[in-house]
Amino acid sequence: MAGSSNGSGNGNGSGNGAQKKMKFPAYETVALVLQGGGALGAYQAGVYQGLEEVGIEPTWIAGISIGALNTALIAGNPPERRMERLLQFWETVCTPAYGLPLPPFLEHSLFHSNDMVREAFTNWQAMQTLSEGQKGFFVPRMPPPTPFSTGDPGTASWYDTGPLKTTLENLCDFDRINHGGVRVSIGAVNVKSGNFVYFDNEKQTLRAEHFMASGALPPGFAAVEIDGEYYWDGGLMSNTPLARVLQTTPRRDTLAFQVDLWSASGPVPDNLTDVGGRQKDIQYSSRTRMVTDMLQRSQRFRHVLSEVLERVPPEIRESDHWCRVANEMACSKRYNVVHVIYQAKEYDGHFKDFQFGLSTMREHWESGLTDIRRTLEHPDWLDLPENDAGFVTHDIHRDHR
Repeated sequence: MAGSSNGSGNGNGSGNGAQKKMKFPAYETVALVLQGGGALGAYQAGVYQGLEEVGIEPTWIAGISIGALNTALIAGNPPERRMERLLQFWETVCTPAYGLPLPPFLEHSLFHSNDMVREAFTNWQAMQTLSEGQKGFFVPRMPPPTPFSTGDPGTASWYDTGPLKTTLENLCDFDRINHGGVRVSIGAVNVKSGNFVYFDNEKQTLRAEHFMASGALPPGFAAVEIDGEYYWDGGLMSNTPLARVLQTTPRRDTLAFQVDLWSASGPVPDNLTDVGGRQKDIQYSSRTRMVTDMLQRSQRFRHVLSEVLERVPPEIRESDHWCRVANEMACSKRYNVVHVIYQAKEYDGHFKDFQFGLSTMREHWESGLTDIRRTLEHPDWLDLPENDAGFVTHDIHRDHR
């Protein structure tokens, strides 16, 4: 059922003060689904803040890559500390690993200057990330690896993510992740078999390594070893864990907030720099709407089948073989998917997923907070679907075009 939080918005974005807790149907599952996208992940923190403001507390969080790290921070802390921990994480990893950060007033002034200065400044920050890494996240391997050197698969990368393990263990309570009442699912790829897998706290005990594996994008980050197997970033195969939530059995009435960091739709680029950024949008958006449409069609089939069976006399439903088979396939559960999708900014370049500037992070966070607040201005969007599919989707950017 839908839970409620007593906390109020106190994260990076500007708050609206005390918010009235929203009332909505008692779904059996309230899911938060978090896509991968590196530095763009601060947008998800803003979305979570907006949900927390109105008392919407997820009962299931599924994430991939940076979405998996945000999952750990949310599920690994009590509700009243989640915003504090999210902010601490993002302010930490948006600090250079070695060099001194710019004074806040100067960093803010450069970012909020004219377009030419901001573009040059964000480019410089992205190059700084590549050259020295980010504090509490990753640092370059010294000496750098050579292309043909062999050794431990756990060191075959340009960067060492050892600092991330320390950060997660300092900011997250893994006992709470495994026994705190919130279901957690994070996606990764088995490097040897090539199979996509989910680590799930209902099936195994999760450690920092599981979340790191979900974000181990090669060749920047090395595969993470877990129980003798090596895993890479789940985004290599599927960057959106929505199907995990909607296809799990037994089926349940579900409200899912799908937070995407890459928009499938966008402008046609007219220069090579923008080509790189648009390529990532298409590659990592994981065709979310196509997946949603497919799930909606299959649920419509199950829902209609359930309605038809209700019109068959009980004695026939119980005795007829094909009615029994149909009953196994039928489902009257209902699904509501609320999309919240980051919209690229004019200053975003092909490096937006590794541009970890503090001002950029704050703007991403604020964008997520703004988008979810606008979404929640439509409380009817949280209603149980009443259509023949038993499945509905909403998106503030699509529905208000």
